[in-house]
Amino acid sequence: MESTESSYVSSPEAPRKRSPPPPKSPTSDSMEKPTYIRFLVSNAAAGSVIGKGGSTITDFQSQSGARIQLSRNQEFFPGTTDRIIMISGAINETLKAVDLVLAKLLSEIHAEEGDDVEPRTKVRLIVPNSSCGGIIGKAGSTIKSFIEESQAGIKISPQDNNYYGLNDRLVTVTGTLDEQMRAIDLILSKLAEDPHYSQSMNAPFSYPVAHNSMNYGPNGAGGKFQNSKEDRSNSVTIGVADGHIGLVVGRGGRTIMEISQVSGARIKISDRGDFMSGTSDRKVTITGSQRAIRAAESMIMQKVAYASERIWSFFKNPSTFVLT
Repeated sequence: MESTESSYVSSPEAPRKRSPPPPKSPTSDSMEKPTYIRFLVSNAAAGSVIGKGGSTITDFQSQSGARIQLSRNQEFFPGTTDRIIMISGAINETLKAVDLVLAKLLSEIHAEEGDDVEPRTKVRLIVPNSSCGGIIGKAGSTIKSFIEESQAGIKISPQDNNYYGLNDRLVTVTGTLDEQMRAIDLILSKLAEDPHYSQSMNAPFSYPVAHNSMNYGPNGAGGKFQNSKEDRSNSVTIGVADGHIGLVVGRGGRTIMEISQVSGARIKISDRGDFMSGTSDRKVTITGSQRAIRAAESMIMQKVAYASERIWSFFKNPSTFVLT
């Protein structure tokens, strides 16, 4: 799972009725300079970006002039079950392609939820740890100005030391598509000023240490190779609120099937009325190797956390939601 996000930055204090001011235009030199941006996309959503026979991604590349690449199936960012999209080209080409991809993902959400109001969604950018200081700025001044100008929420996760050799951090941008694009424009323009950032454009997608058999404890010590115990079948039962079970199952069982396929674990949900002792939580039994169980549990908890966050956001700002 993604590390607990840093409290360094926050969302705008309150939504404003006026449109956010446009970001400052980059110079013509920086517009022409090749750059790139990487962000996460769920394994399921990656298919809609690729399209049948690669038709969608080919169309997006043609429209934008940028190059769009995806990590291979099952090749995830460490601590997540999300694939990596990398878009490269001149800044204006890259931003156009990002807009096309995010709009496509947003249309999938609209199709599933049927809401007329544009939701405030999240996109997680992958940024080298060495480049995060430029985004933050002195005493947080740069990122605060980005939040003010874009009206998007921006959070930078702390560096995750659980994965040896991982030198990237996640920058989460929350808002409507327009707000996200304003924030990404500002962030990418700042990153393009860093000569070290462009040098990592050809870095490989894969994070081999995250996928091999070496484990590191919270203090970064005690690396050891996994043995056969890791691959033995185990079983864990967790509780999920009855009201959130539908999110875990998904329409026609699609979500739970995806979680099972991606993680390699078998998942069984108790019948209605069969709760964890002393609670109103349904039993979710996960069976498989320890690694499969951890992956499945992480994906389930992400689904539940997303639902809880939407409910909390509704109570904080009910005007931005339409309940159906």
